[in-house]
Amino acid sequence: MRDFRKYEVWKLAVEFSATVYKLTEEFPVSESFGLSHQLRRATVSIASNIAEGASRSSELDFCRFLEIAQGSAFEVETQLIIATKMSYLNISTFDELTSTLHAIQKMINQLIHTVKAIDR
Repeated sequence: MRDFRKYEVWKLAVEFSATVYKLTEEFPVSESFGLSHQLRRATVSIASNIAEGASRSSELDFCRFLEIAQGSAFEVETQLIIATKMSYLNISTFDELTSTLHAIQKMINQLIHTVKAIDR
């Protein structure tokens, strides 16, 4: 079993999720069960899937959960684009969030490649 807390990508994903939680508090009340809820769930899913995958005994299973985390990261990116189009986020905030998100996506991708190399 791996210690998910040691992965920098997990740490960054947790911080990113907390940031998104704070930002979505400013979304309109009408979005409480809409976009803000989806965005929160998807950001939490990134770090959660890294952690859950780390508990798996095989590299193949770990990779599967990392790929799910990556899917959640792309889901978040789509939702951030929609939030910006709806004027819930300004361009500056969007740029900051997507910059961090792209770093997370790259780190997940690198971790997938590293874990796959171990599995060979």
